[in-house]
Amino acid sequence: MSDVTISRDGHVATVELQRGPTNFVDIDLIAAIGDAYEELDADDAIRCIVLGSQGKHFCAGANLGERVKDDGDSITQEATRHLYREAHRLMSNRKPVVAAVQGAAVGAGIGLALTADFRVGSAETRLSANFCRQGYHPGFGTTYTLPRVVGQQKAAWLFYTGERVPGEAALGMGLLDWLVPADELRAKAQEVAAEIAVSGPLAVEFTRRTLRSGMVEAFRQATYNEAFEQNLLRPTHDFKEGVTAMNDRRAPRFERR
Repeated sequence: MSDVTISRDGHVATVELQRGPTNFVDIDLIAAIGDAYEELDADDAIRCIVLGSQGKHFCAGANLGERVKDDGDSITQEATRHLYREAHRLMSNRKPVVAAVQGAAVGAGIGLALTADFRVGSAETRLSANFCRQGYHPGFGTTYTLPRVVGQQKAAWLFYTGERVPGEAALGMGLLDWLVPADELRAKAQEVAAEIAVSGPLAVEFTRRTLRSGMVEAFRQATYNEAFEQNLLRPTHDFKEGVTAMNDRRAPRFERR
């Protein structure tokens, strides 16, 4: 797990992405996070997990600049489904997760943040479900997790526009649970996790299981639906134009084809 590290401090463990500054996700990285969660689930000394990232950004999403080079063939489609199968593991672990969200959490990055129980950010945090802005269908289970956190109306707006939500606004709509100065972000996430760890670990895990009843199944179904729609959009001109425009830092010229 060279791109993901685990550290322990009492009853709190930190799982850290080591692909700074952007921490782009792919199958290997999501699988490594899943492996880390499973290892910590088996460690009775650990009662809560902090999910953090090395570098400037929590997670700038998937590197779509690489994906746009393919023609949407069956190998790529299978890879997308496999990425989501690995993502299912991030929803099925037993122990609570607190995400320390610095910088950007974009696309799959906001999806990763939304798999956590709680999110801590700062004024510099920016969250965006920018899939449609790139001519792409939302993914990483966000069609389930985002409405669950902010409500259907706000989720629809964030999906349709790709609006970048700064820290204070994210706190107001529930995307973030705590807002602190950037240099205190990780410490606050550790504090939140430590507070959870004071409670009875079995009681917390059983309560979490009750609160999240049906979530894994709903998340899994959402990823299946998303993968189907993404596979339809991946070969289109508009998807390739959206990603090219993003890389060129210009407005896309969509042609509805």
